[in-house]
Formats: sequence, C-alpha cells, structure tokens
Amino acid sequence: MRKRLSSFRPSRRMLFAAGTAAAASTVASASSASAEAVIGLASTGGYGSGTLGAWERQARAISNEAQIRRTRESDGVFMFGDSIGVQDGPALAKQLSKLGISVAVHNWAGRPVTPAVDALDTWAQDYGLPHRILMSVGSNDIFTPPAVAAQVDRTMQIVGEERTVYWVNVQAARTAHGPAVQVADQRNSAWINLQLVGAQRRYENLRVVPWAEHLASKPNRLARLLRDGLHPSVPLGQNARNGLIIDAIKAG
Repeated sequence: MRKRLSSFRPSRRMLFAAGTAAAASTVASASSASAEAVIGLASTGGYGSGTLGAWERQARAISNEAQIRRTRESDGVFMFGDSIGVQDGPALAKQLSKLGISVAVHNWAGRPVTPAVDALDTWAQDYGLPHRILMSVGSNDIFTPPAVAAQVDRTMQIVGEERTVYWVNVQAARTAHGPAVQVADQRNSAWINLQLVGAQRRYENLRVVPWAEHLASKPNRLARLLRDGLHPSVPLGQNARNGLIIDAIKAG
C-alpha cells in the first residue's frame, strides 16, 4: 500500500482531464454557460472562483493544550484543517483512536493554507511535533491557487525530513454558484493539486491523499460523496474521505 500511494504520479494531462470531466459533471444540468456568467468572471476575482471572505469568525475546532501535549507525547497525529476538518475531524479522530492513534486538531472553517501553516509553525515551536502531520487544507485556495506551492515548501521545512506529512488534495465545484464559477473552481482545484504533485516529487516524506482522483474515478461519486460540490456528504462522503486518510496513515 505504501508503494502504491507514494509512487502515484499523475501526469498533467491526466489531472486536467479528470478536472474537465468532473467540472462537466457538476454543470451537466446547464446546457451551456450563459453570456452573463462568462462575463461575470471579471467580477468574481482574478481566477474566476470569487474572493476569499472573512474566515476568522467562522466555526473552529482546536484541541486544548492538554490534548496537544498528550498527542505529542504519544506520537499521534497533528491535524490542520478547514471546514471539512471541522465537519469530519471528530469522526476521523474516533476511527484513529481505535487504531491506538491520538489526534490533536487545529481546524478552522474558511481558512486557506497560509494561516494553517502559521498554526503548524506555532505548535512546532510551542509543543514540538509528532512524526505524523495531516494537512486537510487547500479548498479555500481556489481563490488564489498560485499561493499553495510556497506554503507546501514552508510546511516541509517546518516538519523536517524525519516526519511524514499527509496532505489531502482538493475538489471544488460549488453547486451554489453558476456554471462558469463551477468550472473555474474545478480548474483551480486541479491547479492546486498539480502543485501538490510537484511537491511530492521534491519531498520523499510527503504523501498526497488522492481525494480528487477518488471522486473522479467513478460516475456519480461527485453527486453522492459531496453535498454541495465541496464538502463531503455525511456519512457517505465523510467515510470515504476519512478512509483514504486512514489508509495513507496506515501505509506510513
């Protein structure tokens, strides 16, 4: 299992083909993007997905100091996530606890990669790090996808070569928005995922958890496993995504 995960290297053609297919699936109910939707890209941010809203007052789930220290001392998993982490983190922690693995979380809805890495850096300085770090962030970077690569590099510099980072890749095509924005979401998701693939080539201790590929691999998975084109449905999508994470952690 470890060899299969660590050797997965999709080509640019494969990734963009998967992204195009997924985007087409999410907008299948629309025969074509309207002229207004296409023109509207100019008002939805430079990358077509819109702009990142204020996230600092959104829901969060952050472990207390005692749990952080217990997890560090037992060499468990530190998790840094966004709204998907807020939603799915408790179920993941329960599943990992059955394997004897403790989890400390720093999950914050709406948060992009940069402040998540800031939190990782703070925990590294304040508590030290266990040998496994889970990064469940990136979905909120569809608004500025080029920012991700530098933050992945920064993450790997913080954790060092002796620890393993598990990074879940992203799939976004938000159904609350029109076809043009959904296509932009998917294109930007693929862009983020390509940066993760590139980073995986540079860092032997980075494992990319293939959530996007899992969703694109069979018909109807997007509709069944995502409730809004972004967040996993509960329990089907949540179980599927958490299962991929657990498989990756088991593989080492």
